[in-house]
Amino acid sequence: MPPSKPVQPDPGPLPGQLYGVLEPIVTGAGFELDDLDVRVAGRRHTVKVIVDSDGGVGLDALAGLSRSVSAELDRHEHLINGSYTLEVTSPGAERPLTKQRHWQRAHLRKVAVTTTDGKKFTGRVGTAGPESVVVLVDGKKRELRFADVRRAAVEVEFKPAPEAELRALGAARPAQAEEGS
Repeated sequence: MPPSKPVQPDPGPLPGQLYGVLEPIVTGAGFELDDLDVRVAGRRHTVKVIVDSDGGVGLDALAGLSRSVSAELDRHEHLINGSYTLEVTSPGAERPLTKQRHWQRAHLRKVAVTTTDGKKFTGRVGTAGPESVVVLVDGKKRELRFADVRRAAVEVEFKPAPEAELRALGAARPAQAEEGS
């Protein structure tokens, strides 16, 4: 029996070439190119451009960036032989925390972590440095090296973080203005 063909063949050097073309457009719009994913099905490509910024990504900004990226891809149509579908998006809440800047943007957020040795825990993100991050776990600060993380992602919370956890990480909510002042 002949070996089966992969459903999504490897696009080869295409993502690297597109990164070089699209990264200046993305940074020129005030964003970071967080990821670039190219999928191929026959002669059809799906180009997914994931952008982020410290201030977040609004829908109007994404729409404008999508038009700019599309125009740039049209100018470099020789890189994509055939038609393509373009998706320009932000990482979303479920994005894995894989880079220092991801941890910095998750400051004071609750995260679920699986370490390389298989241990799982949840904690609140403190200060992130170049090699590690401080995470408050069960009321105690723990330094977590990025190299020791297999997977980490922000957990959605429906109420404000506990004041004690914020204080333990050196942050506190702004004091409420007194009524009648």
